[in-house]
Amino acid sequence: MNLDTLDQAFEALKTYDWGADGSALQPLDEAVVATRADAAARQALEKRLAETLTTGISRDAKDVVCRLLMVIGTAASVPALASLLADAELAHMARYALERIPAPEAAAAMRAALPQLSGLLRVGVIGSLGVRRDVESVPALAALLDDPDPAVACAAAVALGAIRTPDAAAALAGSSVSHAEVRRATTDASLACAESLLAGGQRAEALAIYRRFAGEDQPKHVKLAATRGILACAGQSQ
Repeated sequence: MNLDTLDQAFEALKTYDWGADGSALQPLDEAVVATRADAAARQALEKRLAETLTTGISRDAKDVVCRLLMVIGTAASVPALASLLADAELAHMARYALERIPAPEAAAAMRAALPQLSGLLRVGVIGSLGVRRDVESVPALAALLDDPDPAVACAAAVALGAIRTPDAAAALAGSSVSHAEVRRATTDASLACAESLLAGGQRAEALAIYRRFAGEDQPKHVKLAATRGILACAGQSQ
């Protein structure tokens, strides 16, 4: 890895915008590959990239940095990425990076951001927690099932359906939503939890969920899915 060339790439990052010659940033991609087997060099590269997110470089340049941190990011990058979660233009890429950083600090930072966000920004973070299947987020997501914003409540239900733990299933069962769209989302998420519980050998827990949705008051497709689940729990062909 040529350090002079890398320095030039970081310098080019300061004035980069989409449509500019991307070859000037190619050394950054090359450095990601070159440092794969060199922990110290990769740590230094990550630190340098994360620091650029706190500077005045353009939105497009920060987008590039987030993409790189998506590959090499660790807990060290989390504060810089989390600082972008309230930025309507950059939150999307910051979340993508945080989704892929395995360190628990990444999920913790997104959970901590939830109370400060609203609308689509909050929906996005909820979705990312679901993508991570972050079990520690279940209490926070459960509290959002009754959010006055239906989009937020639906996102929370979908995320719980992705996490699919017994606690997630219990949170969905304990919700008392009246909004039709949210109710549909919690139903789908509950059935997803039941499917996962059954696959994991927890037949009694899965059966309890399926029975809740097998009544005549349920839409036809929901009742059908629940009936099939009940048969599966009994070990019968569907």
